[in-house]
Amino acid sequence: MNADKKRLPLIIRVILCLWPLLIIISVPLCRADVQSELATVLAGVEKRYAGNGFVADFFQHSTLKAMDISDSAKGRIWVKRPGKMRWEYSKPERQVVVTNGRRLWIYRPLDNQVMIGEAPDMFGQGKGAAFLSDMNSLREKYRISLEKSANPDYWRIRLIPRNRESELAQIDISISRKTFQADQIVTWNAYGDETRIIMSNYDFKARLPDNLFEFIPPKGVDIVELHP
Repeated sequence: MNADKKRLPLIIRVILCLWPLLIIISVPLCRADVQSELATVLAGVEKRYAGNGFVADFFQHSTLKAMDISDSAKGRIWVKRPGKMRWEYSKPERQVVVTNGRRLWIYRPLDNQVMIGEAPDMFGQGKGAAFLSDMNSLREKYRISLEKSANPDYWRIRLIPRNRESELAQIDISISRKTFQADQIVTWNAYGDETRIIMSNYDFKARLPDNLFEFIPPKGVDIVELHP
């Protein structure tokens, strides 16, 4: 069986778009030509996420503007360098999204289905692990600015893709002034669709064994090949 991204559930399609976000907050962003306050913020973020990875809870709310459809979800996320992620959704239904940086698995128990694809293909050229091997590409691909924040406890960083054909149009990241953690990530695509992810209960000391980022499909499930 074959599938493309248009057939994926809204919350899963959001994950495919958000792959760069977790990489962005997990690698050094700071350069000498960045304005002073922004450089301070980015240096603090770099230091906070300098470890092997992290675990956190997340709440996700997505809206498709043209269709006036909203969807909310929650669960837990594991991130490990380089390029490994695991999203476990607990609500509204159990789903698991796993990548080891090369392969991608999307397990939907209610549908008795596992979608399998190549992570670099599904997340797009230049995304994912590519940021880890070429730090300068971040500045090349995004314009990064410090914006006014409505909440005095947070800085707000904005990233605008330089590539006009990018599926993402804008990314806003709220950085805590106390912890330098990315507590909220908001993205918009070219159609005005919005996704808001709130991260909480961070654990930067959690054990992250490599097998956490592998997935063996249960016996009897339908296997669907994903294509970009």
